Parts: sequence; C-alpha cells; structure tokens
Amino acid sequence: MVNAQTGEDLHIRLEETQALDRDCTTLSRHVLQQLQSFSPDAQDISALMNRIALAGKLIARRLTRAGLVENALGFTGTVNVQGESVKKMDIYANDVFISVFKQSGLVCRLASEEMEKPYYIPENCPIGRYTLLYDPLDGSSNLDTNLNVGSIFSIRQQEGNDEDGSARDLLQSGRKQIAAGYILYGPSTMLVYSIGRGVHAFTLDPSLGEFILANEDIKIPDHGPIYSVNEGNFWQWDDSMREYIRYVHRHEGYTARYGGALVGDFHRILYQGGVFLYPGTVKKPEGKLRLLYESAPMAYLVEQAGGRASTGTEEILDVLAEELHQRTPLVIGSKEDVALVESFVKEQKRISNQG
Repeated sequence: MVNAQTGEDLHIRLEETQALDRDCTTLSRHVLQQLQSFSPDAQDISALMNRIALAGKLIARRLTRAGLVENALGFTGTVNVQGESVKKMDIYANDVFISVFKQSGLVCRLASEEMEKPYYIPENCPIGRYTLLYDPLDGSSNLDTNLNVGSIFSIRQQEGNDEDGSARDLLQSGRKQIAAGYILYGPSTMLVYSIGRGVHAFTLDPSLGEFILANEDIKIPDHGPIYSVNEGNFWQWDDSMREYIRYVHRHEGYTARYGGALVGDFHRILYQGGVFLYPGTVKKPEGKLRLLYESAPMAYLVEQAGGRASTGTEEILDVLAEELHQRTPLVIGSKEDVALVESFVKEQKRISNQG
C-alpha cells in the first residue's frame, strides 16, 4: 500500500523525469524523431538543421556584444541588390551562413537577399543535393536601438546544375520547400522550424550551447486580436487596405503591434493569433518583402501551424517566382483574419469592375 507521502514523492519524481526528458530533446534529436528514421536523407536534414543552428549561435553571440565590438554596428556605406543600405551586421550574418555551409558537404548553393546571384560551393556540388535560401538578418534597422531581429531560412532540393548562376530551378512555388523556419534574437534566442510535420520551437540554452525543445506542434489560433502593420504607409496603400484598417479601428477586440522585423512580429502572431500585413503600395504594388527569402518560408510555417499566407488574392505558396529577388505583398496569420483582409480586397475589385 502506497501512503500519501510516497505517492506525492512518486509524482514529483515523475515530473522531474519528464522535465529531464524535455531538457534532453535537442534540435538534432527532434528532427530525427520527426522523420522517424535514421536513413541518409533523415541524417542530411538533421545535419542541415544543425548547421543552421550553428549559424544562429554565432550570430546571437555577435549580437549580444554588438555594442562593445568595434565596427559591429552601423552602415557599410554600400547598397545591396535590392537598393537598400547595408548594415555591417547584415554582411557579418551573411558571411556566417556561407562559412557554416561551406563545411556542410551537403549544400551546393546558397541564395540570399544580400547577394545578387547564388553563391556556389564547388567542393560540395558533387554530392551536395540541397539549396539554402535565407535572409541572414531580418529587421536589421532595429539593430542600433537594440530591438528584435531574426534570420529566416528555407531548404530546397537542388534540381539541375544551373552553372550560369540564374538559379532557374528555384523559380518554383513555395510548396517545393522541404524545410523552413527562422531564428529570433531577442531576450532569448529561439529557433522555430518545420519539415512538413508541424511547427516546433527551440530555445538556446547558453550553458549547454544547445537548442532545447520549448514548444512542440504549435497551432496558431483561428482568430486573434493582433494586427501588425506599418500604418505610416496608410496613404500609400490602395483603398482595400485602408478600409481594412478603418474596420479594425471601429471594432473592439483588436490591438496594434508592430516592431519593424518580420520575424518578431510573426512570432507573436504564431502564438497569440492575428494577422501581419505588408501590402504593396499604389506606386509599388509588388510590395517590399522577398518571396523566396521571407514570404515563402513564413507561409510554409504558418500553413503547418494551421494558418494561412496570402498576397491578398493568391496563396503565397502557390506563387511562381519569376526572378530570384522577386517581391510580393504579404498577408499572414490566423485563417479567419487573413480571410477578412482578403474580403476587403475582393470588395474593392468588385467596386472597381462596376466602375
């Protein structure tokens, strides 16, 4: 017969065992568990995720000391292929990904918004079967004020040699991705990923140097209170976006949250529900965010979590890229909130067609 005290002790030990098991669930272990295999392909994906994690650790270490390291912050004085001013940390983060994946033996080609053409790693190409697309430092305008930034990544199966550097085989829909995710550099460093089997979040434990499982199989609420958009662009949008903003202003239950970094804003919505918008403007209807490096990886994640991502008229994952650095409007988040934004777009089109 078990007395009350003994039963309580058993319960405590059980909780401690469960906590220990969770503390032992590293990123590489979790990937192999997700794939339920130790096949060469499964080991490849696990190795790729470990390399992404290493890049995240190196960038996080640099960011924690950025204000103390000479020439870590500020602009380089150059512009990238997008015509945007380049921060010194942008270059550092991009170089980190290149350096880390040179040693992988798996990735033949890297494509980043900081590089005009894909970066080939000839020594990897005989056996390298994967391409990594990434935004090395999303939201770098936040750096000088010590706010959240992130890295976004997408893994695709390499198709063809494409030695001319045009990367034509990348100009496909986002449904060709085999993995995607992001690293959030904030109060703690978090890595969120999916390989098509749900969305899972890991927190970097600096004492162990490992990303440890924090949240498994994350599901975004069907509706949430948050709308995240740069309302400073209000008068540059078309009528449909302005009408949506007027709608949330008039109805209770909505709250605005916008931090200026896609990773940070999306991370909040993933957990709390709502919608992030970066629409095009009347002058630039294609928007600002890059399809291959930002919108498609986030769309892959949100669909795995039960949400949606849209241009306002088309599912992001169905958009066929016509060029490597193509931009696209983005409406992403909870199913009901994305559908609400789309309803304003449809109504505006109906009115325009009648006119």
